[in-house]
Amino acid sequence: MPVEQILSNARLVTADRVFLGSVVLRDGMIVDLAEGRSQLPQAQDLGGDFLLPGLVELHTDNLEKHMTPRPGVDWPSTSAVLSHDAQIIAAGITTVFDAVSIGDVNPRGNRMQKLPAMLNAIASAQEAGLTRAEHRLHLRCELCHPDTLSVFRDLVENPLVQLVSVMDHSPGQRQFVLESKYREYYMGKYHLNDETMDAFIVLQMANSKAYSERYRAAIVEHCLVRGLSVASHDDATLAHVEESARYGMSIAEFPTTLEAARGCRQLGMNVLMGAPNVVRGGSHSGNVAAAGLAAEGLLDILSSDYYPASLLQAAFVLADQQDGGDLSRAVRMISQAPARAAGLHDRGEIAIGLRADLVQARSREGLPVVQQVWRQAKRVF
Repeated sequence: MPVEQILSNARLVTADRVFLGSVVLRDGMIVDLAEGRSQLPQAQDLGGDFLLPGLVELHTDNLEKHMTPRPGVDWPSTSAVLSHDAQIIAAGITTVFDAVSIGDVNPRGNRMQKLPAMLNAIASAQEAGLTRAEHRLHLRCELCHPDTLSVFRDLVENPLVQLVSVMDHSPGQRQFVLESKYREYYMGKYHLNDETMDAFIVLQMANSKAYSERYRAAIVEHCLVRGLSVASHDDATLAHVEESARYGMSIAEFPTTLEAARGCRQLGMNVLMGAPNVVRGGSHSGNVAAAGLAAEGLLDILSSDYYPASLLQAAFVLADQQDGGDLSRAVRMISQAPARAAGLHDRGEIAIGLRADLVQARSREGLPVVQQVWRQAKRVF
């Protein structure tokens, strides 16, 4: 007989409402929902805590921090993956798209050399059953790097790849319309002096002119043929958004202005913003505030980006800021919406017939604290 679990006395956060109820799990799936407490003796009492769908993360570079915990330090790959996985699942994230960068613009970086080890470690750890979250791959393609297209073609056939984003971080583009901001950012990030920064700018502008448009077209065409979701990155103007929409992109990552976000809504693109932006009360780089876009009805998806625990916290922050405190709406941004945008229709909400990916969270002075996590009805935290 299949093992059945009953989780009771929880505030269930479904796609359209929050209510005190119980959920029945069997064979890794949600098979029943009911209002009120279960009277069955085997039911697990969750003490009135929130029960949410497992979170879905589309864009995190958290793994890279574990692969290189300090400059010049390369950590053993499998150990890094498992450490990253533990942090992800503790944040309530049950499906994670690990973002790996193709095309390193860092003049002293070695991201490209580390890619094979990183991807092999993710695949082997998951195949061996060592990971607690389900890992997918998100290929972040820097268009102004000469090797991006060839490396993309080598990696895109990996069965874990399900999301691709394209970006151009050369001066005068999107996030860095002002060269002064570009210079300030990269001199600080890579510790370049004026002379090396001048040479860096010349090289990036030349590479952008030589490769960016050609690579964008080739990468997007390949993805659409394979049925992969494609995202733009740092759209700043309506023209940027219109270009992304013409290419058939369905997700706009981190639009930098209200104009761009409004354009995304008009053209049917999902707007993805950073959860740290919400938690901190604004963008660290001075771009548009995610909470402001949410208030305008222009925010669809949240991503933890560089801080996994921010994802769940941001949803509670947004719910608190909304009239009537609509937690269901905020939670959709970290579960159902990212799942659907990535083509995953078997998870992302608490509903009969979907996967039993669940998070028990207790609110302490407005801060959600993860208590338990289940993936396909198996407790993993």
